[in-house]
Amino acid sequence: MSVLDQIKQFTTIVADSGDFETIAQYKPQDATTNPSLILAASQKPQYAALIDEAISYAKAKGGSAEAQLDAANDKLLVNFGKEILKIVPGRVSTEVDARLSFNKEATIAKALSLIALYEAEGIKKERVLIKIASTWEGIQAASVLEKDHGIHCNLTLLFGFPQAVACAEAGVTLISPFVGRILDWYKKATGETYTASTDPGVVSVSKIYNYYKQHGYNTIVMGASFRNTGEIEQLAGCDYLTISPALLAELQKDTKTLERQLSPEKISPLEKVTFFNDEKAFRWEMNEDAMATEKLSEGIRNFAKDGNKLEAVLKEKLAL
Repeated sequence: MSVLDQIKQFTTIVADSGDFETIAQYKPQDATTNPSLILAASQKPQYAALIDEAISYAKAKGGSAEAQLDAANDKLLVNFGKEILKIVPGRVSTEVDARLSFNKEATIAKALSLIALYEAEGIKKERVLIKIASTWEGIQAASVLEKDHGIHCNLTLLFGFPQAVACAEAGVTLISPFVGRILDWYKKATGETYTASTDPGVVSVSKIYNYYKQHGYNTIVMGASFRNTGEIEQLAGCDYLTISPALLAELQKDTKTLERQLSPEKISPLEKVTFFNDEKAFRWEMNEDAMATEKLSEGIRNFAKDGNKLEAVLKEKLAL
């Protein structure tokens, strides 16, 4: 049995890709996308029809140049999501524009718009996770979407414990702590070499998993952004793991025996804290965590940058 098949015995595997040809190969339950993945996939000729369809949709809808560009962008995201859902039996994560990360109301509006587009394609909201950056405003928006609209949310770019606590208190469906990017920061900041078990990203996700299980939160912990298979193996037993095609291939080839690392039966006690209703405490604790603050800001900037590149492609095709 491959390592991938062993992990699947106690962890839900999610494909981290916008390329649905590779997604099908590994039979994951769900799939996640982000602006960077969609940008990369959209540059492949086999996906040109998805872009053309989005352009036709936007032109038919009409309105200002800005409105057409926005419509084409949203439709393209949904087009990719729709195709991915033909492959995976579960859900697809579709990301809200990173430039809305500090705007609660705009995030809510964009999420409702994306869900409406999915529903127009005959896809129920239960099969979609709206992906939102784990800013204070993003977490507050997700709470409204979950509680008032029954829309499931995936809170991404999660690096700090206060973000994880606030997300659980908000009742969000799923969080995506970024393992590899945490490791990147610590390697650069300390110059140290880490083993798989001492990897700061692995330690962070393990702590969040323990905290959620101990205090009875239903929010799914989905480790994301892996740099190597060692990180993935150390998180075997985590609720979900979203893995790139390259690392899925490595796990598929490996046949060593794997031991489950995370389990509700062997959690470490952690004191209960609260952040969702205390903005000052949330912002202060995030400020105290240089890694979380820097990586969250960097992640938003980079997703926005790739979102702008994708828009530039659409703008040219719209001839605006």
